[in-house]
Amino acid sequence: MFFSTKIKGYFVEQSDHTLRLARTSAPVAPMVVEVLRQCSTTDAEAIAEAMHDIQPKPGPSGYMNACCAVYPGKRLVRRATLEAKRAREATYFSDLLTAQFRIEPDKYTIQVINALDGSDYDLKKATQKEVLFCGLPSDDIVIAQDALLAAGIYPDQLELGSVSSLGGLVDYFAFTRSKTPTLVLEIGTDITHSFIVSSGGVEASRPIPQGLDAMVPIVQKELGLKDEESARKLFYSNTFDFTGMGPVLVRKLLKELQSSIGFYEVQTGQSVGQVICTMLPAKLAWLDDAIASALGVSSPKLDLVPWLESRHVTIPDGVASGALDIRWLGLLSLMANQPPAPPPDAVVAEKKA
Repeated sequence: MFFSTKIKGYFVEQSDHTLRLARTSAPVAPMVVEVLRQCSTTDAEAIAEAMHDIQPKPGPSGYMNACCAVYPGKRLVRRATLEAKRAREATYFSDLLTAQFRIEPDKYTIQVINALDGSDYDLKKATQKEVLFCGLPSDDIVIAQDALLAAGIYPDQLELGSVSSLGGLVDYFAFTRSKTPTLVLEIGTDITHSFIVSSGGVEASRPIPQGLDAMVPIVQKELGLKDEESARKLFYSNTFDFTGMGPVLVRKLLKELQSSIGFYEVQTGQSVGQVICTMLPAKLAWLDDAIASALGVSSPKLDLVPWLESRHVTIPDGVASGALDIRWLGLLSLMANQPPAPPPDAVVAEKKA
């Protein structure tokens, strides 16, 4: 028997500022997106309302079991070139993580994947040189789980949102046959994770210790406000048009980005032609164009519907309205990255065996 269509899929993405939720007709493809909701991570009433919309009747446990993506500030998503001859040495990865990325490996949960296609790195073969180290502090896993549980969400599957989003973008660029190297920015509260991505995979990565909060003192100074708290409220409220101030607000971040882009272009001979900011709160979406303009590149509008359909994820027009901009990429990538359900014949054959 093919699995019942009564079994719904639930997907959750939690970033610094926003909680996004979805209910689908099935937990794996093929699936139809039935409901999409988003709210601020600090608005308990809005979260409760969104949870009710997604799952009006919670299960016996009282929790909504979901596939979840999180973005801890200290997450590790870094590309590295391995020395193939040393890859099998017992301490090689640990030494590399300590020396190159300056983290304490024993405090992290880490997975190594191939940078070109996202497959698991095969340590026995150790033939792939270009890899991504993906992980987060083990303590942050507990913190992320506790935050989700507090919202009534039980993470059946907990993913690093950056990995899911980047995988989705690489697949999207391959689907659209785009050859343009793209700067991808995850601008958080305290840190910006930057990547250069193409249809060939994740080609560069770098964390920059500047986030949205670094722009608050500039807002205070430029507007002559009495304290940073007033500036912070104004900056995040969207009650003031900061568009004209954009070049000043992104100046420090811009210097770091230009350095990363310049190094990549010299190394590869390819030009970065566009920038995508995947995690900006809706009220700060104008920063995307401000950064693109300052860098002299475009800020593309992605047409996600055909790509999702190629992954057997359908979004009806009524559900898709207003929910297909780049900020939804992480949640939608969770759905697109789920392994498809086995065909009925395969299920029957497995039962007979």
